[in-house]
Parts: sequence; structure tokens; C-alpha cells
Amino acid sequence: MPDIPVLASGSPWRQPTEAEVVRRAELTGSSQVTPRLTIMASFTRRPASPRRRLRTPLTVAGALVVLSVTLAGCGSTHAASVGGARESTGASGTTQARPGRPAPDGAESAAPVVPARVPGVGPETLAGIPGNARQVVLVTGRGKDSPVSQVVLYRRTGAGWERGATWPAHNALEGWTDDHHAGDLRSPIGVFTLTDAGGLRPDPGTKLPYDRSVGFTIAGTGFEGESLAGSFDYVVAINYNHEPGTSPLDWTRPLGAGKGGGIWLHVDHGGPTHGCVSLAQEHLKELMRTLDPARYPVIVMGDAKSLAR
Repeated sequence: MPDIPVLASGSPWRQPTEAEVVRRAELTGSSQVTPRLTIMASFTRRPASPRRRLRTPLTVAGALVVLSVTLAGCGSTHAASVGGARESTGASGTTQARPGRPAPDGAESAAPVVPARVPGVGPETLAGIPGNARQVVLVTGRGKDSPVSQVVLYRRTGAGWERGATWPAHNALEGWTDDHHAGDLRSPIGVFTLTDAGGLRPDPGTKLPYDRSVGFTIAGTGFEGESLAGSFDYVVAINYNHEPGTSPLDWTRPLGAGKGGGIWLHVDHGGPTHGCVSLAQEHLKELMRTLDPARYPVIVMGDAKSLAR
């Protein structure tokens, strides 16, 4: 059996641990310590002096932690990713996304696009929409001489004009005009406020002032032989040559009698009108319940080419 060195204290000598070698180098500042990755090889070549006192278990444990961090190189909270970017950890159990990753499904890409201005409305028409208007009833005619049109309700939000319901409609028999006169059988082109409602039947729940009156009774037939009964069960006054704040039945004509009047949104009877815009009863009632005086609603009406000016 080979001789076993004995320390000055009487304890037998033993092979120093890795931690002890590193710790001794740190304490003595020795330049003879070999590089980190060759420490294991140095253990058999250069045993520590038998006269040096052994470290306490607590010191040894601390040194092992230092050694494991030094050799591993991944003990920080930022580990290199394959592409060279870094993935950082946030709160416990969470991971922040790498820079450049696409947004998760259902994020910004799924958000609806809201137009900054009412679609199909050009600068000239747009200039007629009051700055405080938050609801627009857009009536777009199929052609300058067509009695067929489409109604779209828009609501203004912080992002732009949000599109609502879309409904088919009728306008005047001969189409549209920029210079409406009584009896010309054309609907006036322009932007007009919507402030007052009424009808033969009870209020459907509109926030507009509502005038229920037998004065809205109508009979007879339309241009295509259809019955006109019930056409004025529900109406909204279009403020073309109409005094805002009065019943749709008010016959005051600020522009004069020759410029016509009594232009309403009313119940569709299945054919062209004399100058009004008509919607199916269920659609008109829905519109009336949506219009809100606090949002300063307006109607923008005309054929598509005229509105685009």
C-alpha cells in the first residue's frame, strides 16, 4: 500500500476537489491556474500543498455554484435563440415574444378597417356634412334618372365611419336633381338634417320628436298601380325646404313654395315616389329607433356620380 500523506493536523491527505482548486486560485491570485476547461486535467498534475487547511463545507458548496455558472454560460435570464435574437422572460410562467414574430391569430390583422370618410362621398358633398354629425344615412341612387337606390347607415367613431345596416330603397320616379322644384318628380341631391318624425301609427320607439296624427292618412295608387295605403304610417322629415323642429306635416317652406317640400323618409309601397325616399316598414322602424338627436344625424342623398363630386 502506498504511503498516504498526513497533514500537520494529523489528518490524512486526500485529492482536492474541483471547487477547492478554483477557490485556492481566487484567494492566492496564482497565475499557474490552468484555463477553465482543463481544470480536470490539472487535478492529477498539481496537488495542493498538504499544509493548506481544508475549506468548510459551506465554502465548497459556494464554489461549486460559481464553477457551474462559469462552465455552462447560460445562467442569465436571456438565452440566445437560434436566429441570434434573445428571448426574455417576464413574470413567472410567462415568456415575451421574440422581436419580429408575427402577431398572434385574432390580433390587429382581424380588426375591421374603418374608413376615415363616408365611402362614395367626394369633397364637395363631404363639405356639406356638419362637423358635429355622428350619424349619416347615405342614400345612393343607381343612376341620375333611376328610381332605385340603396340606404346605408354610418356611425362616426374615433377611428372613422363605421358601416351599419344596408337596405334597398326607392326614390323619385325620374331620379335625382340638384335643383328640385315642386312636381318635377325628382329627389333633391344634397345633405340634409334629420330632426323630426311622425306617422299615423304609434311611436315605434324613436328618440326623435314624434308627431302621431291622422294627417298622415293616405290613399290611392302609385306610379305602378300599387296601393299607397300605409305609406305614411311612419315618416321622418328630410329637412329640405322644411323648418327643423316642427312636425313633418308643417308646410312652412323657407325656400318658397316653388322649391317643393314634404320630402320624407317613409314606408315603401313597392314603387317610385314623388320625391321622397322609401324603405320597407321593418327597415324604417329600425332606422327610426337608431337615429339619435344627440348624434346630429343627417341624410346624404343623390345618385352615385353626383355624391362622388
